Amino acid sequence: MDLGELQVFLTVAKEGSFSRAAERLYRTQPAVSLTIRKLEDSLEQPLFVRGARPVRLTDAGTLLREYAERLLNLRDEVKKGLAELEGLKRGELSLGVNESSIHALLPALAAFREAHPGVQVRVHRMFSRDIPHEVVNYRLDLGRFPLCRATRNCKPRKSSRTNSRWWCRQSIPWQSARKWTWRNWGKSRSSRTLWSPPLPFPARKVIELFARNRTALDMSMEMPTIESIKRFVQMGMGVAIVPRMCVTWELEHGWLKEVHVKQLSIPRHLYIVTRRGARLPHTATEFPAAA
Repeated sequence: MDLGELQVFLTVAKEGSFSRAAERLYRTQPAVSLTIRKLEDSLEQPLFVRGARPVRLTDAGTLLREYAERLLNLRDEVKKGLAELEGLKRGELSLGVNESSIHALLPALAAFREAHPGVQVRVHRMFSRDIPHEVVNYRLDLGRFPLCRATRNCKPRKSSRTNSRWWCRQSIPWQSARKWTWRNWGKSRSSRTLWSPPLPFPARKVIELFARNRTALDMSMEMPTIESIKRFVQMGMGVAIVPRMCVTWELEHGWLKEVHVKQLSIPRHLYIVTRRGARLPHTATEFPAAA
């Protein structure tokens, strides 16, 4: 078994067809079939269900696919490491973030690009729960997101802290003062609240606080992203709770205003997560210092 055979195997598994895999690899179909046969002989296991359309993996093939992806990603990691010996004049850095964390990373990304313009930086937006798995399997160099727990294979460290607070349009009359009380909130007709699915933990905490203080909370509108929430709030359609790092630009330009509600400030820590016991690429060791 060699990496070339694994590459052919993964291509057939992805394409679901020997003929399409042959086209993708610029090989003939008999050559692809022969490579798969040799791999199966060396493993003494069938990897594909013959005759199935599209081609389906056997249980052995499903198991091999995960290990094959790790090995090929590790090969790419070696290539990146060798390229970085030129003093970060080139190389790659892959980061995994959730939607809110990307806002906190923008200044660090700008500083890193200015310092190392030859490094290709790829930022992947994904759910927080998926980031550790992608880091462990060498698909990402680093992950940055909230609510991280250490595991056997990944190691988190605190990177920064932010608060989740309420934000409203600057011109709403009832927000002439920075502080707002539960009683005021219950009487206000402008306190329509917008929620975003990527923020379930702060939402739960806020719902509990409102219920505890016997204050009505209008949750009749749900938006898909933080950016859409901010735009809707700027239109005067309600208020929202988002991490402070997501509204820095709007605060500086006076488009949104921070509202401090007594007893309603939710601290959130952001974490950098790396592979436990593994050597980080040079690009990755440089980046957290800026972040």
